Amino acid sequence: MDPVSSPAPADRFSPSGRRLRELEVMLAALRKELPFLRRLAAGAHHGVICAVSALLAYLPTRALGLQEGFWSAITAISVVQTEFQATRSTARDQFIGAAIGGTVGVCAALAFGTNLVVYAAAIVLSMISCWALNVGSVSRLSGSTATIILLVPHTGSPQRMFLARLSEVGWGVCVAVAIVWLCARLPARRMSAR
Repeated sequence: MDPVSSPAPADRFSPSGRRLRELEVMLAALRKELPFLRRLAAGAHHGVICAVSALLAYLPTRALGLQEGFWSAITAISVVQTEFQATRSTARDQFIGAAIGGTVGVCAALAFGTNLVVYAAAIVLSMISCWALNVGSVSRLSGSTATIILLVPHTGSPQRMFLARLSEVGWGVCVAVAIVWLCARLPARRMSAR
């Protein structure tokens, strides 16, 4: 996930929005110009951090009372970025998106049941809620969580599913942030020890 949030539809033609998109394109072009071995090393580094985060997010889930630990692993993978600040921002977005989408999904299921019309309305309402709360960048994540609440088969109440999902996402977020934070500090310690 790109750490830069997408512009609001009304901002699409603003000079600052246009400049930001130009800079994003230039950054992507610079990354493509890196030598093959550096790209390979960067990919391996990122892959190892994602794998460690996913494993550490998944392995203790049963002991923590989380029944579907794969959601924690998926969240950890999606949160890990190459820089700590970007990871922290993505983690915040994951959690807020899950909280908003889950809340809307549960309210929709309790008020109207689960059918495709309710599901579609919940997605729209999730996204409207995000924009109204000035966190438009999390709207897709909220729609995804509403989808999980309303479409994924489960036993128990929608509230229970929501709390389980939020706990699993929260655990995955915490693990990913902690691993990236540690990895960001390890090279600094090695350099200062020299």
